[in-house]
Amino acid sequence: MARVRVYEHPLSPYAQKVKIALAEKGVPFEARMPDAIGTGTVGGEFAAANPRGEVPVLVDGDVALFDSSVIVAYVEERWPEPPLLPGTPAERARVRTLEEVMDTHYEAINWGLAEVLAFGRAQGELAARLVARAAAQTAALQAWLEPHLDGREWLNGAAFGMGDLCVAPFVNGSLGFGNGPKPGTRLARWLARVNERPSVAAAAGAARAAAAEAATSLGAVAEQIASGRFKREYRDHRLEWMIRSGGLDVVLEGLAKENIRFVEFRGA
Repeated sequence: MARVRVYEHPLSPYAQKVKIALAEKGVPFEARMPDAIGTGTVGGEFAAANPRGEVPVLVDGDVALFDSSVIVAYVEERWPEPPLLPGTPAERARVRTLEEVMDTHYEAINWGLAEVLAFGRAQGELAARLVARAAAQTAALQAWLEPHLDGREWLNGAAFGMGDLCVAPFVNGSLGFGNGPKPGTRLARWLARVNERPSVAAAAGAARAAAAEAATSLGAVAEQIASGRFKREYRDHRLEWMIRSGGLDVVLEGLAKENIRFVEFRGA
């Protein structure tokens, strides 16, 4: 059994970041999906490692970590070759900025689209308005990414690295909602290159397979949501996105039906 375990869900872009980083380092790992994920009630090693009850979690012997940014920073220091960060402080700061924007603003848009399109949280005019705003916001963020490829083959710089693996899962997620980069842009060409890397292709393929499997059981998931057994997690930027994009009624209905949840830190 691999010494390193990653608790994950294939559709989580945060978990994909961790899996890609480990694969790029050549570190073998075992991927596990936590029991009862999505219910807000988890246990075992996963819950002990992450008081938030969120994926991903990395377990490396006696070391247990949560939060994807903390994990990939650990992976870079624990297995320094090949390096995934650029060489200069300015470039490292630029890459960390990319990661922060993807983890917060970009992820919230794709998450919100899943709420509307996959889980049916909004219908009719409200759904159309949320989808349109998500498309416009995605286009704006992709336009923001475009200059980061000025004079660079990769978002990380001269070589694939952290700047690429922390962006690829989110932009790939946009493809599934029809919000991929505009053809002919540097970002579109970058995405084609990045998806040819085995590490990214494996994570993206697992996500597509999980999405296809989930699509066959949406009726059951919808029933679980309606009953409150499956609770989608609203937190920080996700909650902000839904409200500022016009979906306050979605949040209020979820609270009334008790089928949304917020992070509860379950410390000792």
